Amino acid sequence: MPTVWSALLNRARIAMNMGPDGDCFLVPGPVRMNRACLDAMATPTITARGTEFRDIMASLNSGLRYAFNLTPSLPERKNQSWTGEDGYKVVVVSGSGTAAMEMVMANRFRPNDRVLVPTNGKFGERVAEMGSRFCNVKHLKYEWGRAFDFGEIEEQLARGNWEALAICHNETSSGITQDAVELAEMCQRHSVSFILDGITSVGGLPVHPQEWGAEAVVVGAQKCTAGPSGIAAIAVNQHFVDRCNAIRNQDDSNPTYYLDILPALKKGDDDQTPWTPAINAAMGWSAALDSLKEEGLEERWDRCSTMAKGVRKLFLDLGFELLADEYSRSSTVTAIMYPDGIDDSWRSRLKEEYHTQVIGAQDHLKGKMFRIGSMGETPIAEMIEGCKRMITCFRDCGLELPEIDVEPYFK
Repeated sequence: MPTVWSALLNRARIAMNMGPDGDCFLVPGPVRMNRACLDAMATPTITARGTEFRDIMASLNSGLRYAFNLTPSLPERKNQSWTGEDGYKVVVVSGSGTAAMEMVMANRFRPNDRVLVPTNGKFGERVAEMGSRFCNVKHLKYEWGRAFDFGEIEEQLARGNWEALAICHNETSSGITQDAVELAEMCQRHSVSFILDGITSVGGLPVHPQEWGAEAVVVGAQKCTAGPSGIAAIAVNQHFVDRCNAIRNQDDSNPTYYLDILPALKKGDDDQTPWTPAINAAMGWSAALDSLKEEGLEERWDRCSTMAKGVRKLFLDLGFELLADEYSRSSTVTAIMYPDGIDDSWRSRLKEEYHTQVIGAQDHLKGKMFRIGSMGETPIAEMIEGCKRMITCFRDCGLELPEIDVEPYFK
């Protein structure tokens, strides 16, 4: 009888040979890692405090600055790889993107600081819930997939006495991307700090921290940068650093230990971390970021956009409904409503019979919707093949669909 591990290994062998008989893995993270990333993680473990790991950290820091769309740094030890001319610093977190976001919220705010958090999906709601542990959050809760009411947000900010606006930039639960340009301009007009959960946008969508005046932006490795799960990073500007220090000096900070950002900031110039780092995950992420550099950041944005546009038009032409508002739809994930008579049993059949994986919905939309990821290193050919299999599987489940040529949608 096969074990769980043997089944996973067999599926991995199929996945590494994507093609007519291979696996199509089209989920919005964790995404498939390339061979260089996997090989790097399989490297025999090294000491966390030696020069070898400092070299890894220098390379990782430089790659992260590239992914964050910041000014470049040299991937060399003892060369301030974590910072650049724009003044932003990158901090690697041995934890998920949620841990990195908690590090931002716990260190940047005092318990009485007022922070506005508009949401239109599960992960924005997580930012609001998390923030409420550390500061005074006002949660503007919009329907999943609906764009923010900018008039309401502007009205709130105009009342004054806000410390920050915090958002989930790209909401994968509902397939919507927030208009960060408009929100950044509001923050600048009202002298309010701008905080972004960019876990599923950095490396896959246009993100401009300096242009937007963002104090902090978070990324998770396993999403658009196609790295391993369980490691994340934050890009912070000098104002963020100054505020964290001031709050600590005023003895008005939230209790933290592992997620205390100040020890991490002190270790930056030494290409180090305050606690034992995720060594092999850092190796893998560094390799994945090298691949991002080889492809080109804007080229990756364009490929993700091409796939998402193709998916949206294809499924609309097939008669499906999309959850997100038309002009706010994400380029790294598409949320598609099931037609009548179809539920998540279709996804199970798609995985088992067609070796193709997409992901379902969450909370109140569970069983009513599926989501197709177009992030990471997913090639357009894999997306085309996966969409063909989805259409065939829908037909096998009794759904009548028009005959359609898939490939032209992705040109």
